[in-house]
Amino acid sequence: MFIGHYAPAIVAATSPKAPRLGPLFIAAQLVDIAFFSFVLLGAEHMRAVPGFTVMNAMDLYSMPYTHSLIGALGFAAAWAVGTRLLGGGWPAAAIGAAVVASHWFLDLLVHAPDLTLLGGGARYGLGLWNHPAIEMPLEVALTGGALLFYAGRTRGARLPLVVLAVALAGVQAFNWLSPQPTMVIDPVPASQPLTALVAYALLAALAFWVGRTRVLKGGPRVRLV
Repeated sequence: MFIGHYAPAIVAATSPKAPRLGPLFIAAQLVDIAFFSFVLLGAEHMRAVPGFTVMNAMDLYSMPYTHSLIGALGFAAAWAVGTRLLGGGWPAAAIGAAVVASHWFLDLLVHAPDLTLLGGGARYGLGLWNHPAIEMPLEVALTGGALLFYAGRTRGARLPLVVLAVALAGVQAFNWLSPQPTMVIDPVPASQPLTALVAYALLAALAFWVGRTRVLKGGPRVRLV
């Protein structure tokens, strides 16, 4: 799952008590932002294995802090505390935390069994990355449906939202169409996690733009700036 992770953020942003779209985009990928940062620091690990899954050659063999259920819930709790410290209300904190936590459950659909509950032990994952005919339409439907939902419940400039939609489609196409490696690469070069982090930063910046150019239909809203 890549752009599908943004669907909960986009839908949540239509709540009058939710944070703006930009912060919610960061919340949606906070777990992966932490993961790729930890890979760069050597705290978690990934390697490229040709054919590891049909759609993704990345063997995410060590990620106890970010992709355990307890770890994801910990990041969600930290997000809620951070929201409160920045002046957001409890509803905004709870909505953002739910978006953070949604990451683990969406990953559960697509990952090969590499997710844990407590950082070790049994591993979980339904493996839809091995079934492109299911995973690809699902990801497009989640994100496209969320964007249409957001567009229908907000008003304002159209261009930023169109640019965001095109950027989401572009990064997903790049992710899908990038060729798999021909040999095992362990560890992966730093360029790989850095590329992911740049993509998250770009999409978040566009989401901030959209959030500042559109408002909910029907009146003002209370949200974290």
